[in-house]
Amino acid sequence: MIRLLAGGVARRALLAAPALPLLPRSATAQGFPNRAVTIIVPNPPGGGSDFAARLFTEGLSQALGQPVVIDNRPGANGNIGIQQAVRAAPDGHTLLMQYSGYHAGNPAMMRNLTWDPIRDLAPVAMATMAPHVILGAPNLPANTLQELIAYARANPGKLNFASSGNGSIQHIAGEVFSRAIGAPMVHVPYRGAAPALQDVAGGRVEIFITTPSSAIALVQAGRVKAIAMASAQRSSGLPEVPTTAEAGLPGFTMDAWFAFFAPAGVPRPILERLNAELRRLAENPAIRQRAEEGGTRLAAMTIEELDALAKREIETLGAVIRGANITLE
Repeated sequence: MIRLLAGGVARRALLAAPALPLLPRSATAQGFPNRAVTIIVPNPPGGGSDFAARLFTEGLSQALGQPVVIDNRPGANGNIGIQQAVRAAPDGHTLLMQYSGYHAGNPAMMRNLTWDPIRDLAPVAMATMAPHVILGAPNLPANTLQELIAYARANPGKLNFASSGNGSIQHIAGEVFSRAIGAPMVHVPYRGAAPALQDVAGGRVEIFITTPSSAIALVQAGRVKAIAMASAQRSSGLPEVPTTAEAGLPGFTMDAWFAFFAPAGVPRPILERLNAELRRLAENPAIRQRAEEGGTRLAAMTIEELDALAKREIETLGAVIRGANITLE
């Protein structure tokens, strides 16, 4: 039976009300998920972020008992998709496939960034770790790293290198590579890895340093050249390609990660549920094989481990960016 309270009784009842807002949060955690889960990918289809997200969609959908859909939102160096994720309801039904270049790089390059990687995003689970490969256009007159270095030095400022956007890890990698070999190159930014790869394959830009997952098919078809892996170890997806150290340029490595994040404020039980399911999927042999064939590796992490890694990256990559004076302003 419902009764209307009056006077002082009503006021005392209202004073006791602050405990009530906790109920929807608890109820949301208990009822999760009750509809489709969306993974926002802040890049076009075909890139490393998209590849990492799609590795988990089917398994995660089966585990949660709800559809899991990909929403590609490219543009503004990842900020369009990231902003959409940050503004989503913190109920676990919207996730972000975050790229380390955006997560750690954007805060160092953009003064007026509208999101903060620590304040506005909650770590959920690691998806893939990805080395970078130095790719060359089919018309590039160099097939090995030493030939590329010699050609770049003999033609300062004439080689173009692609990136998936100003300030992306590919941009940073190209600048660091240019300094490492002592030869200036021209940066050509694109809106994502896929269009950049198209122009490399078409011979319109000579070099692209990116994750192997989006390039293996083109390498295998002979449409682009894989010159060296910018990593400490070879890629299982491109086992014949030497590392930069093996090819004569030790010290030049560039690894990236792709991880699930959620809007800040998602209840801890939901984060733990998602982390547990994604870690379990990361141990699935079929998914691991697909990841390796795509030139990446799976790295199951707890929420705390991912949080610590992401915070370290913000510091270390930020220092590199500031040292090279790379900005997006």
